[in-house]
Amino acid sequence: MKDAPSPGTRAAARAQHLLAVLAGAGAIAGIVLLLTGGVPRAQSPSAASPSVPVTAARVARANVPVYLIGLGQVQALNTVVIKAQVGGTLEETPFTEGQEVKEGDVLALIDPRPYQAVLDQANAKQAQDQAALANAQADLARYTTLVKQNFASQQQMDTQRALVLGLTAALRADAAAIEQARLNLEFTRITAPISGRLGLRAVDPGNLIQADAPTGIVTITQMKPISVIFTLPEADITPVRDASAKGPLAVLAVSEGADARVLDRGRLATISNMVDPSTGTIQMKAIFPNPDETLWPDAFVNVRLLLHTLPNVLTLPSRAVQHGPDGLYVYLIRPDRTVVRQAVTETIEQGDTAVIASGVPAGAEVVLDGQSRLDDGTHVSIEAGS
Repeated sequence: MKDAPSPGTRAAARAQHLLAVLAGAGAIAGIVLLLTGGVPRAQSPSAASPSVPVTAARVARANVPVYLIGLGQVQALNTVVIKAQVGGTLEETPFTEGQEVKEGDVLALIDPRPYQAVLDQANAKQAQDQAALANAQADLARYTTLVKQNFASQQQMDTQRALVLGLTAALRADAAAIEQARLNLEFTRITAPISGRLGLRAVDPGNLIQADAPTGIVTITQMKPISVIFTLPEADITPVRDASAKGPLAVLAVSEGADARVLDRGRLATISNMVDPSTGTIQMKAIFPNPDETLWPDAFVNVRLLLHTLPNVLTLPSRAVQHGPDGLYVYLIRPDRTVVRQAVTETIEQGDTAVIASGVPAGAEVVLDGQSRLDDGTHVSIEAGS
């Protein structure tokens, strides 16, 4: 029988086996390194933290108009409901609905024959009274002579004089009746009292109409010029009055919606004499020439009142300015295309433009969009077209 190996011999065998395994693993690792090109290199900083795409804008100096903005409603300076002043059959309405008319244009014709007859009757009555007055005056002259010769009494002469005075008064009444009849005859021809645009016809020809009926024949609205009544907070009263004391204030009427555009340019006409206590606002009235009739009565428009203009101030697009716990700030882009948070002081914001009092110089480049992914030191790439 062979002798069993000693404990020392078994330990030595295990150690040799372990060395053989490690040697094999090392050989495999060497082969892998040779195939992959050797020791891997450390990643570049740019690969570890890729640039954040942003859009950018530059701080620029500009003249910035300061507007007060309110909501207004267009109102015609004059609106007239055309009504008949005499009754009769409506013979003709020589206009087209929606037509633009001038002052004096004929709008309606009423049957004139009854009123012509009344005028003829008044003229005849006047001629009759004129003849009677002439005869009474002749009789008065004769009575005056006879009284002096004691061939007639004083009472007869006084009676004749009273008759003359009565006929004289009757002639004055005849003249008034003729004027009234002539006026009624003229009222059968209805003309436009103002220039403007007609609405829809409410009465058709052939209808019998009454004088001053509740429903008019048509409505005429003055379109040029036109007014806009708008409201501003009561805190704006003093700035507006101070600015208007230096000269007329320009007002813009702007359409509503995403495609807002300037409809017309006018001037401030007046400020209401009282504040609405329920809303804390005050009404103001602006006048617009409205040459193209872009402003339509009763339509709502946005109103921008130009208070003054800030000259040569630092400006930025409003969305570049961010709100933080410590105040307003922007992300300033450094020459190496990294950003730093820079506190700024904003004077005023007008629409899409912010006026900057301090914090960034003119010409500095700041992030316009993409701030949510930025922090101090973040590397950015500026997108084309920004």
